[in-house]
Amino acid sequence: MSNWTEAEDVNRRTFVKSVAGLAGAIALGGCARMGAATASAAVPSRTPAMWADRMGLELFTVRDQIEKDFEGTLAQVAAAGYREVETTSYATLSPAQVRAVLDRVGLSATSTHVALSAGPELERQLAGYQQMGHRYAAARGPGGPGGGPPGARPGAAGAPGGAPPGGAGGRPTTPPATVDSVKRQAELYNQIGAAGKPYGVKVLIHNHTNEFEPFADSATTPYEVLFANIDPELVVMELDIGWSTVAGHPAFELFAQHPRRFPLWHVKDMAGLATVTSMKTQAERQRAAKIVPVGMGDINYRPIFERAADAGLEHYFIEQDTAPTTGSLDAMRLSAQNLRRALS
Repeated sequence: MSNWTEAEDVNRRTFVKSVAGLAGAIALGGCARMGAATASAAVPSRTPAMWADRMGLELFTVRDQIEKDFEGTLAQVAAAGYREVETTSYATLSPAQVRAVLDRVGLSATSTHVALSAGPELERQLAGYQQMGHRYAAARGPGGPGGGPPGARPGAAGAPGGAPPGGAGGRPTTPPATVDSVKRQAELYNQIGAAGKPYGVKVLIHNHTNEFEPFADSATTPYEVLFANIDPELVVMELDIGWSTVAGHPAFELFAQHPRRFPLWHVKDMAGLATVTSMKTQAERQRAAKIVPVGMGDINYRPIFERAADAGLEHYFIEQDTAPTTGSLDAMRLSAQNLRRALS
């Protein structure tokens, strides 16, 4: 089965965590992999205005509408000027039906948060993802949603399972992470990523704030361990800029620490950051964070997009976890208008 290829301007209307602070053996284990990623194929620089023409939407933003009217909602997303989407569910549609819908409305679905699951159904899931044009996918282990990255939604195209609520709430409670448990998770990501390679699908790791909370017995964080132990040829980081900012790790800092390691972004705005970032723990920060439409909060995205080449950006997706509480379609349109204005 052939791989999907990376085009510079994706006009296909078809389906188509820091090693510098890591101690000892963990850092040594990640050096070769990080070097390989830094030497990966260059992504040509684009101006912020050019990125405005490649706008994507994380469909969790409009999850209340997607379940009621999959195609109609996607048509409205396209009409608002979005070029691609990141999926969080497929309603009851098969991969072929999803692809046909995306084709009709003129969108591509480069990425998904419907998580790949290690196990006997993995190959079938991957085949469905290839059919829909996904090149990046969240992943989870056989133990359930707690085995996957924050933001992964269980279920997969062509397999049982839907997409439960996510975002700031709705994630299952898991035991406190340890260095060893995060290393094991990274290896699982590598294994799923290796299985996805023939299908042109890489595993994505999406952050909230807890990945930046140091372990109880170490100054190291889960994000650092992940970076040191994933294979960048198989697993990539999807930086949620809103949550990393809330965690006290702004995008510029992470781009400098891990150049060209963030091909995917979640573009999310937060209000009241001065108050939120004064809180002690990451859990407190995440609970207090106020997610608002892009352009209505405290994050200035233009200078971040000016550093897109430093990040290795390929695709980005606007996301507002709280949009359904105020009107998700209006929030989706407002975010698009505001970001386009900021990047013009």
